Amino acid sequence: MSAKPIREYDAKLLLAYHLERAPAVDSNAQVATKFVYPSVKVAQVSWDAETGAITPDTQLPGWVFNTKLVAKPDQLIKRRGKAGLLALNKTWEEAKEWIAQRAGKPQKVESVTGTLNNFILEPFLPHPSDTEYYVCITSAREGDSILFTHEGGVDIGDVDAKALTLNLPVGAPFPSREVVASTLLKHVPQAKKETLIDFLTRLYSVYVDLHFAYLEINPLICLDGVNGGAPTIHYLDMAAKLDQTAESICGPKWAIARDLSVYESGSQAVTSKGKAVSADRGPPMVWPAPFGRDLTKEEAYIQKLDGSTGASLKLTVLRPEGRIWTMVAGGGASVVYSDAIAAHGYAHELANYGEYSGAPTEGQTYEYAKTIIDLITRGQPHPEGKILIIGGGIANFTNVAATFKGIIRALKEYKSPLINHKVRIYVRRGGPNYQEGLKAMRLLGESLGVPIKVYGPDTHITEIVPLALGVTSKHKNALHSIPPTPAPASPKASASEPVSEPTVGSIHPSGERTQANDQIVHFDTVEGAAQRPAYRPFDATTRSFVYGLQPRAIQGMLDFDYSCGRAAPSVAAMIYPFGGHHIQKFYWGTKETLLPVYTSIADAVKKHPDVDVLVNFASSRSVYSSTLETLEFPQIKAIALIAEGVPERHAREILHLAAQKKVLIIGPATVGGIKPGCFRIGNSGGMMDNIISSKLYRAGSVGYVSKSGGMSNELNNILSLVTNGTYEGIAIGGDRYPGSTFIDHLLRYEQDPECKMLVLLGEVGGIEEYRVIEAVKKGVIKKPIVAWAIGTCAKMFATEVQFGHAGSMANSDMETADAKNAAMRAAGFIVPDTFEDLPEVLKQTYERLVGNGTIQPKPEREPPVIPMDYKWAQELGLIRKPAAFISTISDERGQELLYAGMRISDVFKEDIGLGGVVSLLWFKRRLPPWATKFIEMVLMLTADHGPAVSGAMNTIVATRAGKDLISSLASGLLTIGSRFGGALDEAAAMFSNARDTGLTPREFVDNSRKANKLISGIGHKIKSVNNPDLRVELVKEYVTKNFPSHSLLDYALAVEKVTTAKKDTLILNVDGCIAVCFVDLLRDSGAFTPDEADEYIKIGTLNGLFVLGRSIGFIGHHLDQKRLRAPLYRHPADDIFINMADVAQPRVLGKMQ
Repeated sequence: MSAKPIREYDAKLLLAYHLERAPAVDSNAQVATKFVYPSVKVAQVSWDAETGAITPDTQLPGWVFNTKLVAKPDQLIKRRGKAGLLALNKTWEEAKEWIAQRAGKPQKVESVTGTLNNFILEPFLPHPSDTEYYVCITSAREGDSILFTHEGGVDIGDVDAKALTLNLPVGAPFPSREVVASTLLKHVPQAKKETLIDFLTRLYSVYVDLHFAYLEINPLICLDGVNGGAPTIHYLDMAAKLDQTAESICGPKWAIARDLSVYESGSQAVTSKGKAVSADRGPPMVWPAPFGRDLTKEEAYIQKLDGSTGASLKLTVLRPEGRIWTMVAGGGASVVYSDAIAAHGYAHELANYGEYSGAPTEGQTYEYAKTIIDLITRGQPHPEGKILIIGGGIANFTNVAATFKGIIRALKEYKSPLINHKVRIYVRRGGPNYQEGLKAMRLLGESLGVPIKVYGPDTHITEIVPLALGVTSKHKNALHSIPPTPAPASPKASASEPVSEPTVGSIHPSGERTQANDQIVHFDTVEGAAQRPAYRPFDATTRSFVYGLQPRAIQGMLDFDYSCGRAAPSVAAMIYPFGGHHIQKFYWGTKETLLPVYTSIADAVKKHPDVDVLVNFASSRSVYSSTLETLEFPQIKAIALIAEGVPERHAREILHLAAQKKVLIIGPATVGGIKPGCFRIGNSGGMMDNIISSKLYRAGSVGYVSKSGGMSNELNNILSLVTNGTYEGIAIGGDRYPGSTFIDHLLRYEQDPECKMLVLLGEVGGIEEYRVIEAVKKGVIKKPIVAWAIGTCAKMFATEVQFGHAGSMANSDMETADAKNAAMRAAGFIVPDTFEDLPEVLKQTYERLVGNGTIQPKPEREPPVIPMDYKWAQELGLIRKPAAFISTISDERGQELLYAGMRISDVFKEDIGLGGVVSLLWFKRRLPPWATKFIEMVLMLTADHGPAVSGAMNTIVATRAGKDLISSLASGLLTIGSRFGGALDEAAAMFSNARDTGLTPREFVDNSRKANKLISGIGHKIKSVNNPDLRVELVKEYVTKNFPSHSLLDYALAVEKVTTAKKDTLILNVDGCIAVCFVDLLRDSGAFTPDEADEYIKIGTLNGLFVLGRSIGFIGHHLDQKRLRAPLYRHPADDIFINMADVAQPRVLGKMQ
């Protein structure tokens, strides 16, 4: 939802901070008097459900204790005074007692009961009743309006009848002071007019700057000036809504106003040490639930999950004890299922409303499903059992099988509770890979012990509802295909594929060579865009730009083009500001074609004069600027805005500017639209299997318009089954201010002679359907129009529920779905009794048009076969290929990183340490603690051996030559080998082999001497028997105390006795000691077989320990030299013996030919 209500406390803080600071909305919107900005004082008192206590006195501002107060609940409750929820002229002790008596208690306000848990305190302001005014600023598609009346207060009555209104159209300058006064302040005393003009001017500036969507003050107090001063402004009650989608723009402004240290240090100020650090100065805005709809723990969890993903996850628990639960994919589909349940008389048993959409991951779907299933299986089993409807429309791009994996995981986890609660599950879904998803669900039903009925897109979207409820459905939806009507003829674009090519290849004037076996298809750019009537913005020659790197969507558009038999692709180029000019390759049927990528719209327009459509995939943060830039080019006649979450004020500016320039805007928050046989916007129509099954590769006779992208696919499917198919279909998007509305597209269809029948799928909220009703009443629209508004279930809910789309909430009776359906029926629309009757009504209307000759069916044609993409085929399990690499130690593909099968969270929970991580990644198993501790000990012992060794010296020299850390580290590591650091592997092999072959220590020494071979791991330049190496002593001590067996260490020490008898420096050095001890670890820990132990010795594991440990020291030397800013190193010449070869010596001379 975009426009969301906020607490009165927060609204007043926003005004307190920004009324004086917000930039003027217009150059002429300036303060002209000595305006006294209100000094707003507000405090918040909250009730803590866990402790049962209210906010302590220590956290309240000082003025609360010495001021007479007003106390009232701050929970989006209307008409608090009439409900007896006002405490006036109270001391803090009195107000505190009043709050304590009500806090945490249920309170009924009109028909809604909720718990009071948040209160607002303000100074009590005595005032005459004739100083009370009313002001309200509202937003609509056309612009903003300021409503004002000189009679405010509790008994204001009918505001719409009383208030004077100043309309502020989008893009128009702010009116002059004279206009404001003459329009709004006719009944205000002259002495107060100038002050009120200044206040209203500043109030509107704040409204615009902070992206308010609604702001009401009643009463607004304007007191006479004291001692000749200017009148003063005060506001008592306030209600406000902010555009939540503008948080990326206004978040810092909202936050700083909520930083209480700005107003008074201490007392509720967020200044204490240890507080969580927020992204801005001040805490982020809070979006409270409606009164009577306190968020449950589960709802709060899903809300948090939703905020951390680009997908949409929504959950509202209506009746925890309810018997019927839904888990529906798609915003529009979720409403349709709730409507169907209510239409069958089961609204009182509907337990929840929710939806998941936007391609959530398997993990996210699992969490969502688990939360709902956990709620279903709580409490005592219902005697009639429970029902879970896993429904959804035909997805555009969501992999149905992937999302079902998450649901299946959750169902398996709750197998026993589901059986105990006698849960019956009904599944209906379509879209990419739906066959595999439904198959997996069907197989689950056979093994889970829970009844699962599975249906695909050949079943009407809500047909599973009566099946689940056990009621007889009177709907008989014909499922058969109807012949098509071909698309209107359009001039063909020319492709430059030569008919015959020379064997060697020909060189074109551009310098490009075309070979006979080239798989690249080239297309010519036409001089200008094809001329087409205004009512037909898309045809078979339409060419477009795609803004953003969207290879999947573009390939889908090109596959659609090819299936339609277009002469050239509908996408001419991509625009991506961040990557530089380049070319990307796409499939054109079985061959390939190249599409350029430009960094600016100007470059693209200059190179492609035939393009007149832009499909804008820019994010919600950049779609505004990119669209304004696009509107500067008259060549572009239509723009589709795909992004969700576009701030409403930005959307309004775009749609009004586009209207001035006569540019068609589709969206925002849309999947786009489709013109079968001609043009497809982005992912509209879904994957190619749905394009083919819904016969979108050729034109039908029915033009429809909808808000929902998922429901558009349903309409495509239904129309292909009960009529000859879609002529054109547009999803205008679910936001409050779509760039084009129902009437815009229906008027086009009315003018288009090829479109014979109209369909309107509206929904609860907004008034756009009434514009169509007026057009039908006036005879502007004459073609038969079948219509339905979804959201009829809204009246069944006790509290306000926000449906899947931002605009789907009724703000008045006429905005309800029932009112719209009744009005459309009365105006002559063909309106079914329920959504389930829609296919039958469409079929009857179509057959009537065929009967009277309006539609003349034509023979079906077969579309060309388009090969499936390799990646998608692999995902579907249709093909296989050998992997280029095999990895068995880690996996990051799931929700959590795995080390040899161990979750990374468990790595930290069990505190296995660095040694444990090495054991997992090197040995693919958990080693005992004594072994992992030994690994860590080795890393510490080998970390460094001073700056003079070759590896450290190389690192230092490279660092001083200005090299980066990686280069310097690599320079040092490359010195490790048999002469430096590589003795561990060799020592392990020599000692192991000697003992395994039965040699005594003396025989081992003697044999090595006879072979003129030094024993690796024996000998030290400095250390001796009498001056032992403490590193060796530490290792020996640890091993003898902790290892279960250390036979090879004992053998090595016996060898040491033989060698030291000859010379006291021939001791077992640290490399040898580590090597033999590590062999003991491998052979005697019980974690390895003898063959595995030998293999790890052979493949360099021990040297790996030295490399890993010594890297620590090399990095230290690099950082040390950088810190010292050491200059380039040049070795002194006198330290190098230079011996040039004598001239008399033989030399090899080169001969020149």
